[in-house]
Amino acid sequence: MSSKIVPVILSGGTGTRLWPLSRELYPKQFLPLAGQHTMIQETLLRLRGLTDLAAPVIICNEDHRFLVAEQMRQIDCRPTAIVLEPVGRNTAPAVAVAALHCEKTDDVMLVLPADHVIKDQSAFHAAVKKGLVAAEAGKLVTFGIVPTAPETGYGYIRAAAAGKKAISLAIEAFVEKPDLKTAEKYLKDGNYYWNSGMFMFKPSVLLAELKKHAAKIAPACRKALAEGSSDADFLRLNREDFAACPSISIDYAVMEKTSLGVMIPLAAGWNDVGSWAALADVNPADAAGNVVDGDVMTCAVKNSCILASNRLVAAVGIEDHIVVETADAVLVAHKNRVQDVKHIVDQLRAAQRVEAVNHRRVNRPWGAYETIDIAPRFQVKRITVNPGTSLSSQMHYHRAEHWVVVSGTARITTGDKVIILSENQSTYIPLMQAHRLENPGRIPLELIEVQSGSYLGEDDIVRFEDTYGRA
Repeated sequence: MSSKIVPVILSGGTGTRLWPLSRELYPKQFLPLAGQHTMIQETLLRLRGLTDLAAPVIICNEDHRFLVAEQMRQIDCRPTAIVLEPVGRNTAPAVAVAALHCEKTDDVMLVLPADHVIKDQSAFHAAVKKGLVAAEAGKLVTFGIVPTAPETGYGYIRAAAAGKKAISLAIEAFVEKPDLKTAEKYLKDGNYYWNSGMFMFKPSVLLAELKKHAAKIAPACRKALAEGSSDADFLRLNREDFAACPSISIDYAVMEKTSLGVMIPLAAGWNDVGSWAALADVNPADAAGNVVDGDVMTCAVKNSCILASNRLVAAVGIEDHIVVETADAVLVAHKNRVQDVKHIVDQLRAAQRVEAVNHRRVNRPWGAYETIDIAPRFQVKRITVNPGTSLSSQMHYHRAEHWVVVSGTARITTGDKVIILSENQSTYIPLMQAHRLENPGRIPLELIEVQSGSYLGEDDIVRFEDTYGRA
């Protein structure tokens, strides 16, 4: 009898090369960059139609937990676990945690990054079915992308020549990212494939190979699971135990050392969307080779990608450029230098600039807020509270707040007093007053908040009670 396939979705990345759309607390896997759905949603939706498919396990950054839960709810996906990594430890520990979670049934794991594009779903399904056969036979399967160009941004897998009836190919070597001349040689050779970072194997086989080749990983992960805790939809790993785990990729820890590794060739329009140039490649271009989205006007522009989120963007006489506009930042880069966008993010982090971390619109488990204006001693925000949700019961030491309801209904608790406000009504929350904001209605609550005081930072919050388990 065939095993079930357990999708294991790795969603721990921060997508710095796609700044300013991708930010630390809202990275690329949660954005609709190549379709109507977000990338993590597309990763799961493209699995539909496979037989014997089990509910997924999702491994994500603790800071992204509510984004994952909400985006799964939107596509009616119910993971068996959303495992929260308290610190990043690369892919080998993440996969080990998933294997430990799945070891009781020992069903075949299909490990997928959350941020890839695969255009040909039927070809992908066919490759997964081949991978299932090999994984059930005790192999560690990876998928090698049939190269379409001498790409220097990917690692490669050198595979043995294919036999006529071969389901999978023996792996001869993993190769680091090459220079252009070497990549051209690989393309001409025909036995080199792009390393996709996608895998299939049984938990028992993976754990046995980890014990053989990277013995410290599984014990640390097992302890992190045992000492962790369950919280609503989430499985929290113990921070101290998981931090003690070696930080290493599954390639380095196991795949490059094991004798059980095999590769399934995959030609399915794959792209890891690792840069703005890659994103331009997966979206349709106009007659001049331009990928354009939003309020954009061009004159004599060729082979460029121009995205406008909030304002009119006009471009004249440029070629092979990337222009990305958001509410609080604009990126302009030549296509040949898009890999260097990460250096801008490094500078932002060094300067402790919020633009590295958040968009102007900040998502919260109850909704979102957006800063409209800010100056010394005052700040104006637009707040959206989803139906049936509430903010924490809280107070502030350094700021007072004025709330004006724009639409919807607000239930506001201040001390022992509860009031209901509707459109065009307002209230005032003084310094050090315990308060709570709720939306008891069926439509989103929109309000304008004016903060005034000596300090307006988000860390000036004392929470007394919180539905979402935040400190």
